Amino acid sequence: MTDIVLYIDRLVLDGIPLAHGDSRVLHAAVEQELSRLLATGVIAPALLAGGAVPRVTAPSIALPSAASATVLGQRIAAAVHGGIGR
Repeated sequence: MTDIVLYIDRLVLDGIPLAHGDSRVLHAAVEQELSRLLATGVIAPALLAGGAVPRVTAPSIALPSAASATVLGQRIAAAVHGGIGR
């Protein structure tokens, strides 16, 4: 089994209003969903050799109106995985 260490320095969310306290819920949802997706073993071959990547461009995400912080976190994780799982 390969250990994967992923560090996200900054996550930019333009135009997404978060209620007070939702940032913790969002963080937990991103971490949980991204861990689940990475456990599937789908990752870009270039990243399997290790090393740092200065930036990952993730695909755009569509959000249902009034999406919860959990749903938002899951969609963000899927988009990030889409950027590193190619």
